[in-house]
Amino acid sequence: MKKCLLASACGAVIAGLVATGPATAQDSILACLITKTDTNPFFVKMKEGAERTAIELGVELRSYAGRIDGDHESQVQAIESCIADNADGILITASDTSSIVSSVRQAREAGILVIALDTPLDPLDAADATFATDNFLAGELIGRWAAATLGAEAENARIAFLNLTPAQPTVDVLRNQGFMSGFGIDIGDPNVIGDEDDPRIVGHDVTNGNEEGGRTAMENLLQRDPMINVVHTINEPAAAGAYEALRAVGRENDVLIVSVDGGCPGVQNVIDGAIGATSQQYPLQMAALGIEAIAAFANDGTLPEPTEGKDFFDTGVQLVTDAPVDGVPSIDTAEGMDLCWG
Repeated sequence: MKKCLLASACGAVIAGLVATGPATAQDSILACLITKTDTNPFFVKMKEGAERTAIELGVELRSYAGRIDGDHESQVQAIESCIADNADGILITASDTSSIVSSVRQAREAGILVIALDTPLDPLDAADATFATDNFLAGELIGRWAAATLGAEAENARIAFLNLTPAQPTVDVLRNQGFMSGFGIDIGDPNVIGDEDDPRIVGHDVTNGNEEGGRTAMENLLQRDPMINVVHTINEPAAAGAYEALRAVGRENDVLIVSVDGGCPGVQNVIDGAIGATSQQYPLQMAALGIEAIAAFANDGTLPEPTEGKDFFDTGVQLVTDAPVDGVPSIDTAEGMDLCWG
């Protein structure tokens, strides 16, 4: 179950490999995995999925990570190392989705397959393929759930947005804009955070995707408006930090926090009431399918195709909550725990 959480997705990626011309089979296949950090449970599980599948397929795997979320330079250096090592493929979750494009171009010009995991590059076609959660849908699900949970009071909400980094990588923008769309906020340019003029928006701050950043960002926004009652967070570590900041001022029970990730600690936070709902994604599957795609490319030159109707390969997302609302599909925390990671 854990190796392939969505059987239809696994079948689709196998069916989606289309030949682009014969290539000489290699005795040794080298793949690189480049993540934003090596401490976030999401990327820990991603690495586990890559390592497990690499062993099964006889692929040599080299892993790299930034020091913190947003460490662009370390990722550039990792790509340079992979090019120098004549890697067959690179799997990358980019910290800066536009600035990394020139390095990715160099890798592709060297004949290396580049697959973006979780975070699409900007532009998306800068990579050969993208295996990811539908991050806009992930945000939209928690936005719809929050609005339905508040009911008529959604019109009077005071909303704080705890985003990722000032660079606004695509995953950040997609979740942010998806939440707004689901909540009923006019999003303006869907490619930009912060151009909206809805009076319910208290403001935005960045968290670097970690608990300390979430706590600081929440404290900053509470100074702007102590009556915030809805908090959108880029991920569950940021949500945990936001909850601690709210608890410090005695408001942990009257603020609705929503998030994206679906890691085991995050699902436990839903059980405990710290998070109202989270959109669960499946990083182990992303990386496992990425290694399979690199092996296929190295062996016979095949490339993965996107999910039908989308411009990327969708690895699935489900809303996890113990307070379901009509019209928003969800699973409960018992099922979320069966599927969680970290």
